[in-house]
Amino acid sequence: MNFLSIFVLIPLLMLAGLWAARGIKAIRGVMVTGASALLIASVVLTFMYLGERSAGNTAEMLFRADTLWYAPLHISYSVGVDGISVAMLLLSAIIVFTGTFASWRLQPLTKEYFLWFTLLSMGVFGFFISVDLFTMFMFYEIALIPMYLLIGVWGSGRKEYAAMKLTLMLMGGSAFLLIGILGIYFGAGATTMNLLEIAQLHNIPFAQQCIWFPLTFLGFGVLGALFPFHTWSPDGHASAPTAVSMLHAGVLMKLGGYGCFRIAMYLMPEAANELSWIFLILTGISVVYGAFSACVQTDLKYINAYSSVSHCGLVLFAILMLNQTAATGAILQMLSHGLMTALFFALIGMIYGRTHTRDVRELAGLMKIMPFLSVCYVIAGLANLGLPGLSGFIAEMTIFVGSFQDNDVFHRTLTIIACSSIVITAVYILRLVGKILYGTCTNKHHLELTDATWDERVAVICLIVCVAGLGMAPFWVSHMIGESVLPVVSQLIP
Repeated sequence: MNFLSIFVLIPLLMLAGLWAARGIKAIRGVMVTGASALLIASVVLTFMYLGERSAGNTAEMLFRADTLWYAPLHISYSVGVDGISVAMLLLSAIIVFTGTFASWRLQPLTKEYFLWFTLLSMGVFGFFISVDLFTMFMFYEIALIPMYLLIGVWGSGRKEYAAMKLTLMLMGGSAFLLIGILGIYFGAGATTMNLLEIAQLHNIPFAQQCIWFPLTFLGFGVLGALFPFHTWSPDGHASAPTAVSMLHAGVLMKLGGYGCFRIAMYLMPEAANELSWIFLILTGISVVYGAFSACVQTDLKYINAYSSVSHCGLVLFAILMLNQTAATGAILQMLSHGLMTALFFALIGMIYGRTHTRDVRELAGLMKIMPFLSVCYVIAGLANLGLPGLSGFIAEMTIFVGSFQDNDVFHRTLTIIACSSIVITAVYILRLVGKILYGTCTNKHHLELTDATWDERVAVICLIVCVAGLGMAPFWVSHMIGESVLPVVSQLIP
């Protein structure tokens, strides 16, 4: 069996184990065992990948395997990874592991919740290892479908509305995406669904690229919170349970940026060069609009959700700059945002679980009441606003340096506008930290609250270590990503 298939096999075994489990201890045992196995497998894969590259293996994708599924349409179970895929698998494993501990005390219907959570995880892992267009789309849908139930059943607030809105908008994006994928397949001669083989053919007519590129980019862009199709994201995040928000914002939204880069831009480079300015304007709006929107929110989850719109907009903004530095920064931003937004949502869930409110007007003085969670919240905020030494600084600086390489007025003006989001982010983060953590607590019931439990500390500490680790030792990740970005970017250079 190919090693990469273990990332699909482990979740399948977890599903079987959860189905057979009786009692909360058995359910937790299955989840911890499976999540730990996925984390170990992703770390092992990272070392294997780096070892292969050090040994001189220059293949675009490593650990390839192909199994024909449906011959008439050339659909295969084709897997392979490059540095981008390896980084995304590692991020996904970290979020699933920490999300398991963040859901440690979830009630009711614990087994059912973890079954859907695991199915969502399987879709994410399968998507990142696939190199067959149809297989990628299949895993993409597997990752989206559980969101409806996870929010609609276990969510809070207007959960039914949020679940329905999310499902309808993402399924609409999937319809565009399916049309785009079929257009790519038939436009390339209908001989293969393998994206590496399609990229080598270079035979999709330019006129067709100009049709399929917008559809494909838009299909993935909806999941990446592309303006004006982002409105599902704040409602979905605000209503989702903690671990689902972590996985959704931390990993699921990254499928959008990954798909835009890996499929839309890689397979249709001429159309990407011709039409990128349209999406650059939309993503530039996303970056600034998301940051301004976060400033006026009073719900902790909505603040972080609009912050995610801004940061995910920055990912799409960077890849549309069509150069290696900006694209490397985009992948680093995926990693950085995935870690720090998962940390934010975990902390918000822990605070909400104690105070039963997310309204910043009703929170104050938490630093004295729950110092551990408060200090961790400050660290997450500093990472979000791009403090040097944490992951946000490395990612954003790489993006802005790469974006400023284009010496025409249009690109540089958009880059300067996008840079303004750093200042706006600092405004809402620092104001938020000052409001809820400091001052005098006016709610006497809050004075009786307790600090983080052991399971919450495991989740939070793991994420903080990763955020700080990426910020202080980014070069090995940046080098691994940069090598894999180059084959895609070389296609985009006119």
